[in-house]
Amino acid sequence: MTGGPVSPRAILHVDMDAFFASVEVLDNPSLQGKAVIVGAPPEKHGVVAAASYEARKFGVHSAMPMARAVKLCPHGVFIHPHHHRYGEMSGKVMDILRSYTPLMEQVSVDEAYLDVTGCDALFGDAVTIAKTIKERVRKETGLTCSIGVAPNRYLAKIASDMQKPDGLTVITGDKKAEAIAPLPVDKMPGVGPVTAKRLNSIGIKTIGDLARYPPGRLKEAYGDGAEGLQGLARGEDDSPIETGGDAKSISREETFEVFLKDQASIKASLQEMADDVAEQLREEGFMARTVTLKVRDEKFQTLTRSLTMREMVATGDGIYAAALKLLSEKVELRGRAVRLLGVGASGLEKGRKDQMQLFPDKSADKKRRVAETLDQIRKKHGQEAVLRGTVMRGRKGEKGRD
Repeated sequence: MTGGPVSPRAILHVDMDAFFASVEVLDNPSLQGKAVIVGAPPEKHGVVAAASYEARKFGVHSAMPMARAVKLCPHGVFIHPHHHRYGEMSGKVMDILRSYTPLMEQVSVDEAYLDVTGCDALFGDAVTIAKTIKERVRKETGLTCSIGVAPNRYLAKIASDMQKPDGLTVITGDKKAEAIAPLPVDKMPGVGPVTAKRLNSIGIKTIGDLARYPPGRLKEAYGDGAEGLQGLARGEDDSPIETGGDAKSISREETFEVFLKDQASIKASLQEMADDVAEQLREEGFMARTVTLKVRDEKFQTLTRSLTMREMVATGDGIYAAALKLLSEKVELRGRAVRLLGVGASGLEKGRKDQMQLFPDKSADKKRRVAETLDQIRKKHGQEAVLRGTVMRGRKGEKGRD
């Protein structure tokens, strides 16, 4: 742990440790201490969804092609994902977090931001709250989490990753630049391998290097995003915690380690996300009036386009058709590769039972159809390594950073 009390804002980033793999070990204690690797089998051209820390010692990580993971860790225990169980455990964790503040933003199945500013009188300072959360998560779920405490969400995100697993790291406002300066530049949320390589090529190796780099030269090398990126390197971030309230939208987005470069791969990914959003709509009894498409290209340029329809939709095919229309008519990629895709449904209304029965869209058929399509594409183009997909509620526009 570093630093002391955080003031005036107090933001927590709670990140579960190797979540999917940890749940599997929890349910099967005989896996304790073994290299557990969760994901679709190699023959299905799957990727690693999660790897225990024992497996990570051999170089296995999430989004890695499963065939590669088998070569690196042939003695590993390979397990097919049990998403229903992960969702159940996620719900328990999120209920614990919500008991400390209404200002909570769940960003994926295994991580969330909390604004605990002003909660001292009820629960103690931010560090005390973080310690209590860790204890409750361990006691009530049997799992561990790592928590970052900082004056903004960006620093809290970095902090939560600094002492994994089961860590607690505090970055204070007066020490924020100093705390992150020695870290490699790819530790910054939003800086992936491609961007890190570009920054390394001009002599920027650490976050401190980026903070000190001449702004004019950085803009020449990086473009319009240089000022914002350099601000983050100094620990500056005023983005709020977005609670979303009641479900106003349901969305799914995926960041790709291997960027998508052909229409077939993009369309297959859109279909998969549209089906997932539709399934969530039906589970919660909603129909949607508006479909939103989010596209981020290899240069981190993000476009968000929406289509409001006369008839409400609740099927994967309906949502996919709207997303495809937006892609073809409102998005001009001009040969640029895609690093992130997102599909969202908003303008939600509760559907009548007779309406909902018109849209069975059976899960088994959907999964089989999408799997077959993706399998064909991956065999042809080698497009694998989906980094992470999340289903999020009540979130509008651009959220977070890759």
